[in-house]
Amino acid sequence: MGGGGPQAPQGQSAPGQAFPGQGGPPSARGGSGFPGAGFGGGGLGGAAMGGLLGMLLGRGRRGRSGGLLATLGPMVLGALASRAFQAWQQGRAAQSSTPLAPQQLAEVDPRFLPSAAPATDGQPFEFAVIRAMVAAAKADGHLDEQERAQILGQMSEGGMDVEAQQFLAELMASDLSPATVAKAAGSEEQASQLYVASRIVVDAESPQERAYLDALAVALRLPPDLAAHLDHQVTVTLQG
Repeated sequence: MGGGGPQAPQGQSAPGQAFPGQGGPPSARGGSGFPGAGFGGGGLGGAAMGGLLGMLLGRGRRGRSGGLLATLGPMVLGALASRAFQAWQQGRAAQSSTPLAPQQLAEVDPRFLPSAAPATDGQPFEFAVIRAMVAAAKADGHLDEQERAQILGQMSEGGMDVEAQQFLAELMASDLSPATVAKAAGSEEQASQLYVASRIVVDAESPQERAYLDALAVALRLPPDLAAHLDHQVTVTLQG
């Protein structure tokens, strides 16, 4: 892959880069109302993101770094996206990626944290990441009623409130296309986070799930070589 990405100024996306959710006020861009906007008290915030990651990573096909990802959810997502994006901008080969080490979490570019900016619908971007994870888990068509009930049960035990549980249940029962996931991204940084969250959850060796990832990368308008960097960074971290 050619890694020479567009050299955008610090804190900005590449010139001329448009993203699926840009344009129009929040009410015109779609999206849903979300519970628990305070990210505490049992809503669908950062702690819930980590817990949901733990459930989805525990579906029997993930690598040894699942515990790190589940425990530190948003921080790890940001670190993976940030490292891959930086390597892409520097023109390094995607295959040069090395596993994310816990001590490297302090080096994450804050622009890649879900809390850095809202989604295009004005809602906290954490919700967009959770939607992306659920959509990825459904990509193989095997997120059945038993798995849904197990996820909701464990999230309830973890302190998720009833409103948030209802939202998550509706999300798991919904048809979530790559376009639906992608429209929340208003920048290349947010698009990278959504791709990383999805890549963590899917089984990339499954043709069906790989096809979903490829469609998501297109919907997010990620340059192919950036998608390759994000993909490989997740792969080596999960295997590490």
